Amino acid sequence: QVQLVESGGGLVQAGGSLKLSCAASGRTFSSYHMGWFRQAPGKEREFVAFISRVGGGTYYSDPAKGRFTISRDNAQNTVYLQMNSLKPEDAAVYYCAARVRYSGRISSVDEYDYWGQGTQVTVSS
Repeated sequence: QVQLVESGGGLVQAGGSLKLSCAASGRTFSSYHMGWFRQAPGKEREFVAFISRVGGGTYYSDPAKGRFTISRDNAQNTVYLQMNSLKPEDAAVYYCAARVRYSGRISSVDEYDYWGQGTQVTVSS
C-alpha cells in the first residue's frame, strides 16, 4: 500500500504557473506508475497526465499537452506536475494517483489503486 499527499496548489492569475507535488510513503514508490487527475465542481474527475514507473513514458490529456509537464523523482518518492500558461478552465482539485499495472487505460479513474486527498488550484481571469 502507498499513501499519497499532494501539495502546491493555490491561487494564480491566468497565464501564471504552479508546480504541484505528490509525496508518497509506504511501499516502494518506484513500483507504481503515477497519474494526475483533476475535478472541477459539478464535473467528473478527468485525466491530466501519466508517468511510468521509471519515468520513461509520459502521456497527457489534450488540454494539458504543451502546457503541463509530469515528472518524478524516485529517490525523493515524489511526482510533480508543472503547470504553465494556466487558464481559468484549469481550476479544479488536482489529485495524484498510483497504479501497479501498466496495461489498461491510463486515463481511466478505475485503473488506479491509490489516491491522494487533492490540492485546490484556482485560476483568476
